[in-house]
Formats: sequence, structure tokens, C-alpha cells
Amino acid sequence: MKNWQTKEELTDLLCSLVNHQSITGSMAEIALPEYIYHLLAQKEYFQTNNHHLKLHPLDDGRRLLTALVKKGNKKETIILLSHFDVVGVEDYGSLQNLAFHPRELTHEMNKIKDKLPDEVQRDIENGEWLFGRGSMDMKAGLALHMSLIEQAIDDEFDGNILLVTVPDEEVNSKGMLTALPVLNQLKEEEDLIYRACLNGEPMFSKYPGDSAYYVYAGSIGKVLPGFYCYGKESHVGEPFAGINPNLMVSFLSQQLELNESFIEKIDDEVTPPPVSLMQRDLKEEYSVQTPNAAISMYNVLYLKQTFDEINKKLLTSTKKAAQEIEHYIKQKANNYATIATDFTMPDFNVSVLMYEDLYAEAVKRYGEHEVVRRQNLLVNQRDKGDRDFSTMLVQDLASMCKDLAPMIILFYSPPFYPAVSSYDDPYIKDVMDHVKSYTSSTYEIDLTVAEFFTGLSDLSFLGPVSSKGKLNQLTVNMPLQNNGFVFPEDIMEKLTMPILNIGPLGKSPHQWTERVELVYSFEYLPRILTKAIHRLLI
Repeated sequence: MKNWQTKEELTDLLCSLVNHQSITGSMAEIALPEYIYHLLAQKEYFQTNNHHLKLHPLDDGRRLLTALVKKGNKKETIILLSHFDVVGVEDYGSLQNLAFHPRELTHEMNKIKDKLPDEVQRDIENGEWLFGRGSMDMKAGLALHMSLIEQAIDDEFDGNILLVTVPDEEVNSKGMLTALPVLNQLKEEEDLIYRACLNGEPMFSKYPGDSAYYVYAGSIGKVLPGFYCYGKESHVGEPFAGINPNLMVSFLSQQLELNESFIEKIDDEVTPPPVSLMQRDLKEEYSVQTPNAAISMYNVLYLKQTFDEINKKLLTSTKKAAQEIEHYIKQKANNYATIATDFTMPDFNVSVLMYEDLYAEAVKRYGEHEVVRRQNLLVNQRDKGDRDFSTMLVQDLASMCKDLAPMIILFYSPPFYPAVSSYDDPYIKDVMDHVKSYTSSTYEIDLTVAEFFTGLSDLSFLGPVSSKGKLNQLTVNMPLQNNGFVFPEDIMEKLTMPILNIGPLGKSPHQWTERVELVYSFEYLPRILTKAIHRLLI
């Protein structure tokens, strides 16, 4: 019996999924895959083939789910990929308690619509939009994939369908990284051939008021560079006796924030420039001593640049910031000397090092065994997340070489998302042409095929990488590499497959006005997805 095929049934399913408050890292993130397992386990197919429905543990107690529907002896398999975690709800304010109750929240939104932006008002008046955290990103896509699993059970497709839904996409993609060996194992045990991976992330507008309908043949890439600024502490009464790292990060900010040299344009796709995601000093309590270190991290998105190109741009910006720090402090010291005539500023330079340079210097001074011992001690006592722990590993090395200060250390932290694309793959081009033609003739909607999904997605770990450069410059400068995190290049190469993303229509991801449109998403899209899978299995 099929339960998730009509618009009303899919809306009910979506609401039940949203009701689980699966914020990344919460207990509900553990509960939701168990609920999905419960729903699928009621299907007669999985009662007969219970080994095809599995919960797989991550090393932190969370779980991902796989559900395989096999068609006889067929090997050809389409992966349906989604994530079930969501971001927090602090932005909902007084409506926070309704964030996971879509119908009730939508009702309240209607009451206050006059206070909302014009576009939100129009959608409320349209009556076909449902609000709620995760409604758009991306539980509507998950609901659609569960609907497709029902169709597969009913022999709709001439091939196998494998649903994969994971936690932690919104933070570290640990769910997807754990899913890679699971997919490889399933491939071998069940004798599968992965033809393609179809993701269900919602379409993202390119600008406010964008009315285009998008499907995607790839996913944007992201690196997260960190900058550890090691200054020299001083008493506030003697500011020129030290170098304030807060000043250092401020000059870095001027060089990196919105820096147009990082913008990349491929056809109509344009990456946004870098923005700071973290900037703070590392002083733990108040005193009249200046901090000795500060940290900043930047979101850098890319399409087809090589990692070496990105790294060179980051180094160039860092070196320019170092020069400007030197110039600024020397200028201020000279101005001070005209008033305090007995004052002279000690000579100094701001060094710029990559993490691998700092590591090599520490090894040169203390030996490999001592450096490894200290890092192992930190790993065994770890109680911080990836970003903070990466900083701690850099900080320990810097303290071993503190006479090099003032210095700026460039390093990288997870998450890293390779840019991937199947845009030029004839197989995916054929599917997209077929989907566009069907959607235009049946629903009079013109789909736009974009090369890159710009919201970041777990497709980055399965699709063909869009740049040809090697990643060794990343891995040798990532403190967590071999300290609790290993980027899985080998298994990614084994599993690389054509990718595409066809998802629901929504607006305002990660905002309190997040919403999904129900007519396209739950009336038209199920048929569009069915057509796409038929074409993928030809």
C-alpha cells in the first residue's frame, strides 16, 4: 500500500518529519532516522527483505539510514541522497516554539503577515506555502524520496533505488563521510552498479525576486582557511612593547572580507566573495594585559579554481596584511615618538607561515617524537569541535616557536567541500533535456539547468571534481589530518559517479521565514522525478 503519493499525503509526511526537531547535534537528530526506519519498516517489501533497510552508526552515536529496493537481478542503481538535520531556531524569536509545527506556524504567519516583507506576504496570500524549520532544507526532498521508494516497491522502475539519508550535513558532513564506506560495502555485497546520484536539495534563488525554476548538475566547493595571529602581549600602559593580535586580525579582515580577487564566474554562475565566519582573540579572562593570539576563519567558495590557486590568493592577501600591520604600527610609533621624545620602537617584522612550515620548524627544534607526543596528548584530551580543536593544535605548535612572533599562520579546517560537476556529461545532459521538455510541455514551466548548486551539498563527496588540481596543499596544512580527521580521497575516487539535483521549490533557507511551495513540490515534482529516474535507468 502506498501512503505518500498525493499532495496531501506528502504534506502530512513532511509535517511529521518537521515535527522531529532534528537540529544538528541534538537528540532529535538521533531520533529522526529511527522514525524514518519505523515508517519504511511497515512496508511489506522491507518486512520480507529486512536486510535492505538499515541504520548505520557514526562514531559519535548518530546514525544514517539506507533503504535499498532491488529489481530482480538488476545491477543498475540510482542513489537518492538527502540529509535530515536542520539548523537552529533562535532566529524565530517569539515564534520559536512553533518552528517545528508547520501548519500552526503558517497559521500564525498569516496573522502577522502585514509586518512581513512583501514577497512573504504574497506567498501567504497564495495559500500554497508551508512554513517551518526544515520544510525547505531539506525534509521536503526527503519526503519526495520516500515517495519514490514506494514507487520502486511497486515496480515502477527498471532498476534498483537506494535511499540514503544522513545527519550532520549542516555542520561537518560527518554523516556523508560515514556513508561513503557504507555505499562501497553495499556496492560489493549487493553487486550494484551506481549509475547516478540524485539529490533532493531545494532550488536556491540567485537574487531577491528570482522567479526561475532550477535544477542542478553539480555543487559548489568550499574551503575554510584559518588565520592564527600570534602577537606579543604587553601591559596596556606600554602598548608599543607588544603587538596586539586583535589589530593583526583587523588588517586581515580588510584584505579578505569581500575580496573580489576570489570571485569566480563560470557562464551565469558567480561565487560570492569571502566572508568571515569567526574572528576573536584567544584570551580567556579579562585583564589589562593584551591578548597574545587571535583567530579568524573565512568562508571561501569556488567553482573550478584549483586549490593551489586559492591557496596562493590567500597567502598573497596574508602577506599584504602583514606589510600593512608593520607599516601602521611603525607609523603610530613614529607619531608617538614626536610626543614622548625618549621613546624608540624596537624593530620587528610580521612573519607569514603555512601550517606545514610551522610544523617543520617545531620538528627541527624539538624532534618529531616530541611534536607527535604533544599533539597526541591534545587529541586524547579533546573536548572541542573541529574548528576550535584545529586552532588548539596550531596554538600548541606556535607556543613551541614563540620567538618567531609576531606571525600569522595560515591553515585549513573541516569542512571541505570539493566543487563537483556533471554539467558536460552527455548522460546527465540527456536526462536534463528530457526533464526540461517534460516539465515545459506538461506544466508550462521552463526549468533552468544550472551547473552548480550554490547552497553546498553532500554531492561534493560523490560527484566528479570540477578542478584538476591535487589536494595535497590542503591536507598537509590541515591540523586535523591524521589527528582525528582524514579526508577520504581514495574512497571518493572509487565511488565517483554522475550527479544531479532536482528538488522542491522553497524560499528563505536558514531564515525564520523558511518555507516550501506545495503545488510544484508535491503535485508536479513527484512526476518529474519519476521521469528523471526512468531516463537515468535507460
